[in-house]
Amino acid sequence: MYVNRMLLTAALVVVALIVQVTVLARLQLPGAVPDLLLLTVLGLALVYGHTAGALVGFVAGLLADIAPPADHAVGRYALVLCLIGYAAGLTKPEAGQHRSATVPMLVVASAAIGSTLLYAGVGALVGDTAARQVGLTGLLATATIYDLLLAPFVVPLVMALARRGEKDPLGAEPGGGSAGGGMRAYGWLASGASLSPSGSGLLGKGGKPGKVKAGKRTSRNKTMTARTRGNLSGGGRSKTAGLKGVKRL
Repeated sequence: MYVNRMLLTAALVVVALIVQVTVLARLQLPGAVPDLLLLTVLGLALVYGHTAGALVGFVAGLLADIAPPADHAVGRYALVLCLIGYAAGLTKPEAGQHRSATVPMLVVASAAIGSTLLYAGVGALVGDTAARQVGLTGLLATATIYDLLLAPFVVPLVMALARRGEKDPLGAEPGGGSAGGGMRAYGWLASGASLSPSGSGLLGKGGKPGKVKAGKRTSRNKTMTARTRGNLSGGGRSKTAGLKGVKRL
């Protein structure tokens, strides 16, 4: 059901990681490095929500931890991106989409600052003092500036691709999307009844009740009919049998 979403997420994360390691990390910019992987996680979290944002952030951070030339403890950046993805997903509105770019840009700025502080804090716990030597204030300023400059080109593109995958009928949840998709997802349990618009079954053309064609009477049906008439004519009280109808959903 979520195959398309998983494939899209994996492709975006891998591409962002490759560009991050091979291009952005070699620019020799002063201070921090533009974090394309962080922006990709934010874009997915803003569309998928906090749970998926945390999962995507953890997997993306774990890949960054083991990808060369990583020189820090494995799981350090996975923890940071997991928390950032969860927090960013909480800003997803109930309507499903942000009406303006103000909230996403605020999320990017907060994530740039928060991820730098979390990364430095976790590093301090494990004995990594590189952030103190470089200067934490300079890292915060440059990380925020670089991510804000790169965000208008990355976050909207990632969000658009994620929303396009959400509208795919193959990735839609049962009951969501169009009525036809929901019917195909649930299936009909009633045997011998069809709701197709071809004119046969319960609904005919235009949603009007279709005509049910009676089959030919067989010898067995004739025998049962004769017995029923005989029981009714005997004067005894006959029990009324309950007829099970098709429940309209």
